[in-house]
Amino acid sequence: MKNENISYEDIGKRIETARKQEGLTQGQLADMMDYQSPTAISLIEAGKRKIKIAELQKLAQLLHRDMDYLLSGESAPKVSWRIALRSEHKDLTKPELDQIETFVNFIKSEKHGRPGSSDTGK
Repeated sequence: MKNENISYEDIGKRIETARKQEGLTQGQLADMMDYQSPTAISLIEAGKRKIKIAELQKLAQLLHRDMDYLLSGESAPKVSWRIALRSEHKDLTKPELDQIETFVNFIKSEKHGRPGSSDTGK
């Protein structure tokens, strides 16, 4: 993404939307970012304050978003949990992955109040 294509107003709107979805106030996010006042967040969200890459990375992490989303409004494709496990734990066998899948499905069903949900995250 070239610098001339960056709209600080658009980035600010996406940050504001993500902050609200996370249930955070400007003051809470400012504290998490180690800013001295919520005004910094207000200015960022209004597109009136330029934001450094390191700040954007921290905001993305705190708001559980990826940088692509904050910059462009488009998220990177999600990687399935099976692929993520394989990349980090190459020694897992298929039966072990199946057992993890069963556990993941159990957690999802508990979260959504539906026993036996079959969403595998693939």
